[in-house]
Amino acid sequence: MLNRRGTLASLTGGLVASILATATQAKETPMDPTEVLPLWPGDPPGAAGVTVVETVTERGDAKGLRDRAVTHTRKPTLTVFRPARPNGAAVVLAPGGGYQRVVIDKEGFETARWLADRGYTCFVLLYRMPGDGWGAGPDAPLQDAQRALRLVRSRAAAMGFDPARVAIMGFSAGGHLAASLTTRFDAKVYESVDAADALSARPDLSALIYPVISMVEGPAHAGSRAQLLGATPTPVQIALYSPDQGVTDRVPPVFLLHAADDKTVPVANSLMMFTALKAKAVPAEMHVFEEGGHGFGLRGIAGKPVAAWPGLFETFAKRHGI
Repeated sequence: MLNRRGTLASLTGGLVASILATATQAKETPMDPTEVLPLWPGDPPGAAGVTVVETVTERGDAKGLRDRAVTHTRKPTLTVFRPARPNGAAVVLAPGGGYQRVVIDKEGFETARWLADRGYTCFVLLYRMPGDGWGAGPDAPLQDAQRALRLVRSRAAAMGFDPARVAIMGFSAGGHLAASLTTRFDAKVYESVDAADALSARPDLSALIYPVISMVEGPAHAGSRAQLLGATPTPVQIALYSPDQGVTDRVPPVFLLHAADDKTVPVANSLMMFTALKAKAVPAEMHVFEEGGHGFGLRGIAGKPVAAWPGLFETFAKRHGI
């Protein structure tokens, strides 16, 4: 890991190697950050018996933009984007990928750059997949999300942001992970490993971007549901892993974004979450655009009404102190 102070430490994992390798790419291509924090001090919880191999795939993009997908995450990380002029707030980003992969560029690095340009210290989370044999099964991604919020808060003083101004932003299946953290931030899903775990995992604000929410057959995204819960989940599992069914009055303010023509994750997911939030009087704002499809992030919004979403999020976040 090469941080801003030039300290070199050893990290394994395909993504870290990929990030460091891109430090020599052409000047016209945005540089990858070189500050990568390991999420856990050793192996993640429940690693015994995990045999998958972490892989980074260059998927290509019609416009020539980078589009990497990480499968079988073995070493979860936080990739740091430091702003030139910090505004005192931080955002942890959870890209999507159907709980089969993490799409780091389109929904992670690109969004982090946009936010960092506006003063936010950003951390892109590379999280584990629930179907890779981890001891916690469907809670393995939530372990990583809880740990990420705690670790970020532990670095607040050193990095110059307020530990009480930390948001989570998730896309698609990453939106499900963000929503799960938003409603289950205090669930005991792993044993403490260091002092950071004494800190709260509750985000101060949550942004759910075309999120997977419900595990109920119909509105559920079938792929994410199968990866999390298998082919025949029980009613108890469906309820526990449907964040709309876990909303309480302790949930932080939530920003929701969806396109009505999303054929991958039905807009009903955001509608269900918004309804649950309002029933508990949780501050919430939802934007449903006529068109946009799924997975647009920032690169797929030019010339469409949905192009307004980053500014709408920033306004909502500032209104709630983030």
